Amino acid sequence: MKPEKYNSRMKTIGKTAVAAILAMGCATITWAQDASGPLTPPPAAEHNVRRMTTRETMEARMQYGYKKTVKVTEFGKDGQPSGEFQMTTQLVVDPDGKMYEKVVDKQPNSLHAIELTPLNTRTLGQLPSYPLTTQQLSKYELRYMGTEKVDEIDCYIFDAKPKLMERAHALFQGVVWVDKQYLEVVKTYGKWVTDLGDQHGEDLPFVNFETYRENVDGKYWFPNYARSDDTLHFKESGDVPVRLVIKWSDFKPLPASAVPAQVTPDAAAKPKP
Repeated sequence: MKPEKYNSRMKTIGKTAVAAILAMGCATITWAQDASGPLTPPPAAEHNVRRMTTRETMEARMQYGYKKTVKVTEFGKDGQPSGEFQMTTQLVVDPDGKMYEKVVDKQPNSLHAIELTPLNTRTLGQLPSYPLTTQQLSKYELRYMGTEKVDEIDCYIFDAKPKLMERAHALFQGVVWVDKQYLEVVKTYGKWVTDLGDQHGEDLPFVNFETYRENVDGKYWFPNYARSDDTLHFKESGDVPVRLVIKWSDFKPLPASAVPAQVTPDAAAKPKP
């Protein structure tokens, strides 16, 4: 069963949770305003953003293995789960040093409204981890929006909006929370967009993701939890709320011989016999 259309709505995440980011380089610098006037930016703002973006890199992330659990839930009219799909994969290294995600647990699929295929099942857990890097920063319009605590961590709040939409590369549009002391991204909320519109998996509604990060080995902040809520609309049966949750755990350094690669839980990605 396929819905007539998807309705992806940015949920409310607090009075401070909409806007853009500090600026540097070629990025456009603007400051958000409240009723009393422009917000006062933190000291050394431009320098702080440079430091933050230099830490946003996949290089460190690809040096660690992990376990990943993807769970899709449909909810009935009573608000209780009415269908579910759950799969757990483990990043492993084959004898040639190549990495791939091995399916280690897969629960029976009881979803009714969402039709899972081999293609969209592979894309469920493929969420970009680092929206703002030094190389990409000049493509964004950035604004400082204030401060807020995230799990007892004092954070700057930024919002990033692409200056120009691209077709070949999706860009992030949303909110970023940055640890004030260590200048590490600890949370993001937003979506990935191109000039063709919002990005999501084939026949899947999930667009906006709220993502939290975990400190690993005292020096890296890796995504460990992501969630997306949406609603499917059907003419006959009405609305069906759906939720996607992705959890990463068991971060462990990989052998030095491991070869970084795009990993998917696809059977075709298994190592050679």
